[in-house]
Amino acid sequence: MSASSELRFPDNFVWGAATASYQIEGAARDDGRGPSIWDTFSGTPGKVFAGHTGDVACDHYHRYADDVALMAELGLKAYRFSIAWPRIQPDGTGPVEPRGLDFYDRLTDTLLDRGIDPIVTLYHWDLPQTLQDRGGWTNRETAEHFATYAAAVHGRLGDRIRTWTTLNEPWCSAYLGYGNGVHAPGVRDAGAAFTAVHHLLLGHGLAVRALRASGAEVVGITLNPAEVQPADRDSAADAVAVRLVDGLQNRIFLGPLTGAGYPADVLEHVARMVDPATFLRDGDEKLIAAPIDLLGINYYAPTYVAGRPDGAGGSAWPGTEGAVEFLPAAGSVSDMGWAIEPAGLGRLLDRLAADYPGLPLMITENGGAFPDRTTDSAGRVADTDRIAYLDGHLRAVHAAIGRGVDLRGYLVWSLLDNFEWAEGYRKRFGIVHVDYLTQRRTPKASARWYQEVISRNGL
Repeated sequence: MSASSELRFPDNFVWGAATASYQIEGAARDDGRGPSIWDTFSGTPGKVFAGHTGDVACDHYHRYADDVALMAELGLKAYRFSIAWPRIQPDGTGPVEPRGLDFYDRLTDTLLDRGIDPIVTLYHWDLPQTLQDRGGWTNRETAEHFATYAAAVHGRLGDRIRTWTTLNEPWCSAYLGYGNGVHAPGVRDAGAAFTAVHHLLLGHGLAVRALRASGAEVVGITLNPAEVQPADRDSAADAVAVRLVDGLQNRIFLGPLTGAGYPADVLEHVARMVDPATFLRDGDEKLIAAPIDLLGINYYAPTYVAGRPDGAGGSAWPGTEGAVEFLPAAGSVSDMGWAIEPAGLGRLLDRLAADYPGLPLMITENGGAFPDRTTDSAGRVADTDRIAYLDGHLRAVHAAIGRGVDLRGYLVWSLLDNFEWAEGYRKRFGIVHVDYLTQRRTPKASARWYQEVISRNGL
């Protein structure tokens, strides 16, 4: 590629990678860590592929220094990791476990020593089991406990960490955890799912206030907004289906977060399954709308729907049965069966920039699972399909920036192959291959490609 055709990113663009505590840390019972809902869920027969658990995962808890050295070798400028709540408060409340904070203290210092900016996510789904025993996110008190936990973590790390994210993908926590039960804690109740949505958002708002009071500089949240498309752009029924799914996936979160409150049509839909008055109190929407500095965007694939009276609906979108048909992916797909469509990311970014002007964005997760195969005894992987995926999405990102979207950075998912939730270890998203028997890390071809992208700040 000639210099004239190279796609350059802004000089201050942030390049990095992301992980999550339960997916990589292991050490499930070390140093006072309490059990999380994912410990319970993965230990329940039939819930996770082949009975896999996160007990060991990538053993990052003991190997973090080597992993940070690998990040530095790849040239990462930022690393997004999550804090395991059960390491900080084993029961979700009460005294702080100093050994848990010590680990993240060491990790933070090691990152900074290598010139890597730490970006913290306070909740990436590993709720302390003791809180779930009291109702989890269906219990309003969990939101209040979350704010206390957030303040405790900031009190230890806030002098060195600039960017704080409250929640990762509350859509997954609520709908997959409490709606269709395919994620922890495995509850299957539409009313519980919507109750959890609200309490997660309330917990976010309360945590933002706690972080601000502690002096946090940049505070945000990470969502997984869907880029919802109709099967037929000329179909009125499909337009209705798009509006419904967009409400359940996007507007139910973005409305309250940005000060517009819950959309009326969404609350009307929710009322078919649970009375919002059972969880929504006066003043809650004001608490949720605590101003944020950054919106994290996790994007993998678009969603195509059709409006059909006999539609099967989607179990992850409560109440869509008999109204919506979710269409299978057309064209190329990842190993998860998800459509590969970089243009969908561009459309999503344009929509967010238009609907929520003035709110800076960051791609906090983007990547693909592919059936990686090691090519030699050194464990090398020639993952050209992943390189093509990342290249296409980064081109969409670059074009969106050119159209004026205020996008601050890109964090690839994921640094390491890891525990992929209900899929266990059979799906690999990492740009670094992990041999789970030996814990050997081997950068894939995609890691070296990404290293070059970062080095040149462009494609």
